[in-house]
Amino acid sequence: MWLILIALLLALVFAPTLWVRWVMRAHSDEISGMPGTGGELAEHLLQKYDVKGVGVELTEAGDHYDPGAKMVRLSESNFKGKSLTAVAIAAHEVGHALQDHLGDKHLAARTRLAPLADRIARISSAAIWLAPVLGLLTRHPIPFSGLILIGMSGLVARMLMHLVTLPTEWDASFGKALPALQQGQYIAPGEEHTIRRILRAAALTYFAAALADVLNLFRWAALLLRR
Repeated sequence: MWLILIALLLALVFAPTLWVRWVMRAHSDEISGMPGTGGELAEHLLQKYDVKGVGVELTEAGDHYDPGAKMVRLSESNFKGKSLTAVAIAAHEVGHALQDHLGDKHLAARTRLAPLADRIARISSAAIWLAPVLGLLTRHPIPFSGLILIGMSGLVARMLMHLVTLPTEWDASFGKALPALQQGQYIAPGEEHTIRRILRAAALTYFAAALADVLNLFRWAALLLRR
């Protein structure tokens, strides 16, 4: 029974992440008739919607929009690619730039909280790794338990941060990117279903990350309870 429950938990946690990756890769093949790359589409959309002061550049850090630098950053496959994934992801990240341009409160809140969540996550990771060492050195459960609790609180904070971003991501995909692609007729009618799937995957990226944090949380909670 325990093995079944563990298998179900692992499936629940990792299935969304695997699905997101599968969707992105499944539609990353080049389309010969595509008039431009993802990077070119992003630049075009920014000009079309008069989003001034925002650039587009290649990155190795994953597709994202940086509100501080005012930069849409795309991975090489999406910046240079002529695929449905490149089109959808470029439009999604421009969707975040549009949110910033329009003064979206949810994006502003995420921008303020993200650095704090990153710092807390780093502290929590360090606390979790130091806990066993401190436990061995002190031979006392209180320092170990204290560090584990600090680590777990960091995981909870990061998990909540990921969940809070879901409405912002959903709006970037279906409130901004999809209408822009439809109105500009950048996609053929037969491609819309696929574009919706890719945009859905883009919106759920942070949700999948939150589920991974849930797994870590349960793992360390179980370790703490065993002690």
